Amino acid sequence: MAFAKKSDTTKVPMTARSIDVSSEISGPSQIIPKAEAWPDRRGQVLTGSQIIWECLLRESVDVVFGYPGGAIMPLYDAMLEFPIHHVLVRHEQGGSHMADGYARASGRVGVCFGTSGPGATNLVTGIATAMLDSIPMVAITGQVHAHLLGSDAFQEVDITGVTLPITKHNYLVTNVDDIAPTLREAFYIARSGRPGPVLVDICKNAQQDKGVFLWDDGPVSLPGYRPSYIPRPRELDQALALINSAKKPVILAGQGIIRSNASDKLLEFAEATGIPVALTLLGLGAFPASHPQNLGMMGMHGEAWVNNAIQESDLLIAVGMRFDDRVTGKLATYAPYAKKIHIELDPSEINKNVKVDVPIIGDVRTVLATLTPHCTKADRGPWVARINASKGDSAVRDIQTLPDSGKLYAAHVIHDLWRATEGNALVVTDVGQHQMWEAQYYKHETPRSLLTSGGLGTMGFALPAAIGARFARPDADVWVVVGDGGFQMTACELSTLAQEDKKVNVAIINNGFLGMVRQWQQFFYGGRYVATPIRSPDFVKLAEAHGLEGRRVTMRSEVIETVLWAKSRPGTVVIDFRVEQEDAVYPMVPAGADLHDMIRRDSPKATTVSGAPAAHNPIFETGEDE
Repeated sequence: MAFAKKSDTTKVPMTARSIDVSSEISGPSQIIPKAEAWPDRRGQVLTGSQIIWECLLRESVDVVFGYPGGAIMPLYDAMLEFPIHHVLVRHEQGGSHMADGYARASGRVGVCFGTSGPGATNLVTGIATAMLDSIPMVAITGQVHAHLLGSDAFQEVDITGVTLPITKHNYLVTNVDDIAPTLREAFYIARSGRPGPVLVDICKNAQQDKGVFLWDDGPVSLPGYRPSYIPRPRELDQALALINSAKKPVILAGQGIIRSNASDKLLEFAEATGIPVALTLLGLGAFPASHPQNLGMMGMHGEAWVNNAIQESDLLIAVGMRFDDRVTGKLATYAPYAKKIHIELDPSEINKNVKVDVPIIGDVRTVLATLTPHCTKADRGPWVARINASKGDSAVRDIQTLPDSGKLYAAHVIHDLWRATEGNALVVTDVGQHQMWEAQYYKHETPRSLLTSGGLGTMGFALPAAIGARFARPDADVWVVVGDGGFQMTACELSTLAQEDKKVNVAIINNGFLGMVRQWQQFFYGGRYVATPIRSPDFVKLAEAHGLEGRRVTMRSEVIETVLWAKSRPGTVVIDFRVEQEDAVYPMVPAGADLHDMIRRDSPKATTVSGAPAAHNPIFETGEDE
């Protein structure tokens, strides 16, 4: 079947009948919730603060995460008359991560509040995290009175200027009449096309003044903003020709599959073509881990057989991923024998990092649905068998048990967590070694079952993001997997969990180091551990201080029993898993190295560069009162 129209003069495969692409490929698939019933107050005179809440209701917002302050007090004062739940966070950064986690877990737009000045700047890390990972979020900040702008008034910061590079768009609202149309645009921009965070900074006078509440239920139209694209038929034909003729193809699936709700279409496409699937970190769960065509994760800490398959392939079909440097390794030697098809909604990502042969700009769900019926299923069994045969000893990740040497390793914890939860948990990870071990040892079968900070790599993300996920998915078994360093960055949000009486299970992978930095020091800095040994509080007592329960685990035999105990408890549980201190994540592609040039567990580089044994960390050995 050809996609090119008869007027297209490019030499591509043609058949007697062409497909009307515009009827089959529409805009991006979005999860837009239905607004709850609420009295229609359009046309009434309301304060700006009341108008803000009215807008949130019409955008079907049911929970917001925030922290009050002077410039946003009018908004908080109006809150009690509206049926939206407010979560009082302990730090605005936590609030932004909660909104982010809510959005990742639900597909809806997450909302957070902050006051002017330090309240707004405390949101910056969470906004940047959402921006790098394409998360739909609206951050609403208070600002000083309009007549004070530019005067260095108390707690005045130009937050729109600060966040311009890390938002999809942002607004400064100085007049009450602009509040409703601005918020309507903000939500539309945040969730349409490639999602992202939008900041709306609203002056205090606009919150206090009165105006007529006007709301348009029709489609939002913004000049110059084109969130949906229709692929050109010529490129669909070119892609189809490459797919049907490839001998050693690999599908590279990213988070765009999840954002577009296209997992079912990816499964149909993979099975129709017989092509094996490799996943990015943020793409995990987009394709069932148990499927025989699932190769696993690619990239810096991806599986060795996956990276080698990419380097040997003759065709890469990149779907909803952006060829990040952690995926490609050295660009000059990346997949040297492969033609490359890139299916992507955001045109700016095409040819940005990797030059491709066939760019297809469009929503991945509809593109896959259009291509699949016209693909020929070739015999790719020998290619898949070759990849599987290269796994060798690394295939231990695929068996039901891992060897128990008497020591507790992070891999044991993650693997047994997967077994005890039967792979059905919603796991939220922080950033570091534990994040990579989770990606390797927890098998994700469904979309939105792994939430993690990818692009920005934000330590402190996991605990607050899990709180947001809990509000989005109240029936889910939510687990935080976090390092001892990252946990301490936002551990104050345990009080938020206690106050909200929400259950989240926290698994701290405690090795007494900033583990990933320590690993780099081991491999590339002669084993000189500078500023990576970290002292921690007694995490069990810390949990108890918040009115929560905690346990400490030091042996492999205790892991599953403790996980089951945590699941049975009614409230939040904190588990301090004391794992081996100087374990490393394998394989590892050094920064700037060829994708196939991996440090393996038995590699000479797996010891310190100097050849000296790594320094021991006495902090970890100070007992229960550390």
